[in-house]
Amino acid sequence: MRIIKDAIQFEAERATPASPTAKPLYTWKLLVVDDEPDVRAVTRLGLRNFTFAERPLEFIEASSASEALQRLAEHPDIAVALVDVVMETEDAGLRLVEKIRNELGNKLIRLVIRTGQPGAAPERYVIDHYDIDDYKDKTELTTTRLYTTVRSALKSYRDLCAIDINRLGLERLLQAAPDIYRLANVSLQEFFSGVLTQVVGLCHLSPDSFISTIEGVIATVESGEQAVHAGTAPFIASGRFHAIHEQCRKAVLAGQDPTGLPGNAFIIPIVIHGQAEGYIYIEPTLPLSDDDKRLIRLTAQQSAQSLENLRLHIDLANAFRYAIDMLAEIAEFKDKTTGRHIERIATYTEKVALAMGCSRAEAEHMGISSRLHDVGKIGIPDDILGKPGKLDPEEVRIMQHHASIGGSILGHDKALGLARSIATSHHERWDGLGYPAGIRSAELPLAVRIVSVVDVFDALVSHRPYKTPWPLPEARAEILAGRDIQFDPQVVDAFLGLLDQGVFANMIAEASLPPEG
Repeated sequence: MRIIKDAIQFEAERATPASPTAKPLYTWKLLVVDDEPDVRAVTRLGLRNFTFAERPLEFIEASSASEALQRLAEHPDIAVALVDVVMETEDAGLRLVEKIRNELGNKLIRLVIRTGQPGAAPERYVIDHYDIDDYKDKTELTTTRLYTTVRSALKSYRDLCAIDINRLGLERLLQAAPDIYRLANVSLQEFFSGVLTQVVGLCHLSPDSFISTIEGVIATVESGEQAVHAGTAPFIASGRFHAIHEQCRKAVLAGQDPTGLPGNAFIIPIVIHGQAEGYIYIEPTLPLSDDDKRLIRLTAQQSAQSLENLRLHIDLANAFRYAIDMLAEIAEFKDKTTGRHIERIATYTEKVALAMGCSRAEAEHMGISSRLHDVGKIGIPDDILGKPGKLDPEEVRIMQHHASIGGSILGHDKALGLARSIATSHHERWDGLGYPAGIRSAELPLAVRIVSVVDVFDALVSHRPYKTPWPLPEARAEILAGRDIQFDPQVVDAFLGLLDQGVFANMIAEASLPPEG
């Protein structure tokens, strides 16, 4: 596991100078809330040449608290608000602060109270009772003091954003972590989203090279194609993305420096066992410091290692499914009279589980495990399995052994625990009069209770050498008659609900057909 080259760092291309009237790509948004037009004009004048971290100010104005709320809705990324206290009411500015913090839940915006009537809103009282970041008397806000106030507020906003974005990235990674160690439904999308967010956050750690805005994408090579797993929404939606993506793809796979990319573009290839598996692409607004680059490379390296572990677990999950499929095919080959019965049971089981509120992952696991419900028939003599007529009592006793045989076959691997429970116990009953153990099925996993219902139903509506399919109304009535006696009543209700909606119509039609050959 390694990162090829150190990284591919591109020199800035010579760009045509921007028009003097062109709007800067990245700005700090400053909201000025004051009912006096002169105050708003003086504020703009005092900060007309202001820049911080090579980004100018973008002024947004409001003459009242209600108008300020509209501006905040239009610009959720406002960094600092200078808020007058007395506007449409004597405490309009303070009420605005409360709404921003409590109703809007905006904890990042820096709020500076400005008042021309200190007596109406005493400094100590306001600071103690309102979540503000600074308090200024308008008479003391000279150009220099205004500059200092806004710069300090922006620095705090920038640092809080860095902390918040790291928190979000860590949260995504932690959410994805359990999936890395689970043999099904691994969330690559969530995993890569967390990695990308962490990369953005790491760039914010260097105060000398703060990346105020970053556009990035993480991609991996899957089946010879480049599949995007995570990216910042504006970048992915932009017309630039596909051209840049294709250049990066060719460069990473060929180990060459791409051409024609924006200045300061930074690509970190992700390599597993010497094979390029993807890349991280970012566009910082300022050159990366050496510390930034080192941290990003370390993150990419750890991401590559995590990705390898993730894929190992995906391979294990696939191997698990292949093993189940193989055993199921063996059982079906042994008992050819069941035809596609095994596939139908898996579909029935998954759909009923979903209808009963199980998650998609749980339902899929139940469906996969149900495929082995009759694996024990491998140990039943062919003459009994293929008998065209009704079994005699001794043959019934032998046939019933398939449940115990199935449990024995599947009892050597914990990963097959649910499949073992289904194979062993799907003939147990709600009243405790089933086999092989004669226990109440209420004590068994939900998947077992679901298979108990759908296995009987599919047998009833299926064409077999020894019977013709039951008409649907009669099969439905038989399942309903077993409610609270043979079957879990809640499972019966969920199954019949889906049946009455026509969800199983195609499978029932398939089951009623005579087997080919």
